[in-house]
Formats: sequence, structure tokens, C-alpha cells
Amino acid sequence: MTAEDRAGESGVDVLIRKIDTHLAVVRLGLHGPELELAERLARSLRELVSQTAQASAADRAQVRAAVHYFVLRRESRGRLLSVRSLAAAQRLANRVALHLGRPDLLVEAQREQAAPRP
Repeated sequence: MTAEDRAGESGVDVLIRKIDTHLAVVRLGLHGPELELAERLARSLRELVSQTAQASAADRAQVRAAVHYFVLRRESRGRLLSVRSLAAAQRLANRVALHLGRPDLLVEAQREQAAPRP
């Protein structure tokens, strides 16, 4: 294993650890659809991090920026993570996924299901 391989792997580990740590904190404050969105976003970001471990520096930088945007703690009215900042992180992660040709990793907001029509 070369020094570059070790650096790439440790970078992947660091980013995934940041995602997981932030998600653990978010689980304490969010519930329902917001928590589900955060969990889907974390899954998508983990996959993007793993998939770009050997990608170009520019692609890795975009993924790293999306991860950092997700894990930044933005306070809103005493809450750790505002729904608005979560939606902004979702938009950025989706842009990165599309740029990298991974539409399968898009994170969609779950809409409330309408009652079935008779």
C-alpha cells in the first residue's frame, strides 16, 4: 500500500466518521420526516465518499464540500439543525451526485402520503 493509498483511505474514514457523528447528534434533536431526510442524506453522502475514494481531486473535493456542508452545525431558534439547512445540504449533495453521474444517489424529500382515494 502506498502513502497515497493510505492518505486516501484515511480521508474516506475521516469523512464517514464525520457523517456518522453528526447523524448521531441529529438523531437527538430531529424526529419524523426531518430525521428520515437526514438519514437518507447521510447514506447518500457515505456512498459518494466511498465511490470517489480513487476519483479525481476535483470530484473528491466536491464530495468533501457536501459532507462538510451537511455536518456544519447551523443553529436556528435554539435548534441544532434547522430544516432549512438540512434542505440546503440535500440540494448540494444532489448537485454533486448528478455531477458525478450518480442519479441513483439523489436524496428525495419524502412527501406526506395522501389518503387513498376511494
